[in-house]
Amino acid sequence: MTVFRIHPDVADAFPGTRIALVTATGLRGREPWPEATAALAHLERDAADGVWQPADESDPRIEAWHTAYRSFGTNPRRIRPSVDALGRRVAKKGALPRINPAVDSYNAVSLRHGLPAGAFDLAHVSGDVDIRYADGSERFTPLGEPDTVENPKPGEIIYADAHGVLTRHWNHRDAHRTRVTEDSTQVTFVLETLHAHRDGHLLEAAAKELQALLLPHADHCTVRYLDPAGPDAAV
Repeated sequence: MTVFRIHPDVADAFPGTRIALVTATGLRGREPWPEATAALAHLERDAADGVWQPADESDPRIEAWHTAYRSFGTNPRRIRPSVDALGRRVAKKGALPRINPAVDSYNAVSLRHGLPAGAFDLAHVSGDVDIRYADGSERFTPLGEPDTVENPKPGEIIYADAHGVLTRHWNHRDAHRTRVTEDSTQVTFVLETLHAHRDGHLLEAAAKELQALLLPHADHCTVRYLDPAGPDAAV
């Protein structure tokens, strides 16, 4: 069992935070996932037809994250929130990356709802996961760069376990150690908003949509929520 926890200092600074934790167990990443393939293709087709466009930095959902990034010293136009970077890629290239079915699923849901998303292979998480301010001593190995080690800046918001940093700049980039692959069988996916009063309905819809994409390929799939009133949850 892994507990995810919002540190009180983060909850105080961002009182509208709400995070959905969608946890799949018995995940089967090597079988065909036609639903995930269709979800990505549908987004690309809608973008090409002009009936949908990804949220950009003028959208309140993205602007809120840019403001948050600036508050802890990160330039959001150089180091972008994940959903912002993914949306810009779609707008520029008209296509989404295909990584693996589980990652493709949360990318599609993230883009559709304009909410940052990420995921952690729980088999490689050490202890509980805290969403907290970094002190600068922590170590982070970026996704896809197993030989690189970084230290977050003091005051940067991170996801961290007992072994190190799982995500830098709150939701910019995940760690290589806990990356989700076709062989991951127990995974927690996160979806985030800073304005639960305004976008809470989007968060809940996104969590249900992701759960629906995962369930045909998992033994179980649960949804839990974190917010300042309930800052921890076991998955």
